[in-house]
Amino acid sequence: MSRAMNCKERLPRIESAGLDGWMVRLFARIDEQNLAWLGALARRCEAEFGEALIDLVPSYTTLLVVFDPLRLSPVSVRHRLVVLLADLEPEEEAVAGEVRELPTWYDPSVGPDLERVARHTGMSVEEVIARHAGREYRVFALGFAPGFAFMGLLDESLEVPRLETPRKRVPVNSVAIAGRQTAAYPAVSPGGWNLLGRTTARLFDRDRDGFSLLRVGDRVRFVPLARAAFERQGGDATPAENHA
Repeated sequence: MSRAMNCKERLPRIESAGLDGWMVRLFARIDEQNLAWLGALARRCEAEFGEALIDLVPSYTTLLVVFDPLRLSPVSVRHRLVVLLADLEPEEEAVAGEVRELPTWYDPSVGPDLERVARHTGMSVEEVIARHAGREYRVFALGFAPGFAFMGLLDESLEVPRLETPRKRVPVNSVAIAGRQTAAYPAVSPGGWNLLGRTTARLFDRDRDGFSLLRVGDRVRFVPLARAAFERQGGDATPAENHA
C-alpha cells in the first residue's frame, strides 16, 4: 500500500475475526474513493486464496476475509494479507458497478418522517425530496438484512440522526436516511432510520442471481414518482401507520 496512504491514515490494520476470518481495516473515514482500494484488495484475495476463500464482505472502510481453516491456517492467511497490502493500488474497474434507478414515491403517508426531517433541516418538504433525489449514491456495503444496501454519501444538509426509539415494523421498500447514509428496506423489519417514502423496486428476490438488486459499487438514483405512477408500477400505497 502506498506510503502516502499509510502516513495519512495510519492504516491498514489486520484484526482477528475469529478462527476463520480476518478484518482488514483500510480506512478510518467513509469516502467514496475507499471503494477502489477495497475492490482491489477483494480481487487480489480471490486470486490469492482460490477455493480456500469462503467469503469477502466489504464495508465502508473494511474488508472481512473469511477462509477455510482446514485449507489454510489463520497465521498463513494473515501473512499473505500483509504481502497483498504491501503494494496494493486502487482499481476503479474493480468497483465499477451498475447504474440503478429506484422509482420512489415521497409522501408523509409512506414516509412518516419526511415532515420532521424538513423541520429539522429548516427546509420545505419539496426541498428535502429534491436534495435526496438530486444526487447519485454509491453502495458501500450490504448487511443488516438480505438485500439491505448502505448507500452514501447523503448531502450534508440532510444529515439527521437515527430515531431515538426504533420502529418495530418498517414497511418493505421504505426509503430512509440516517446520518449521511440512505437505504431502502428490502423486507419488513425493525428499523431506526428516518422514512421519506417508498420505492417500487424489488430489492431482494430469491429467483434473482445473487438475490440482491444492489451490489457493492453500484451507483443508485432515487427517481421521484407521483402516487398514480407509483401504483401503476405496483407500489404499495398503504400508509406506514397501517403497517405498525
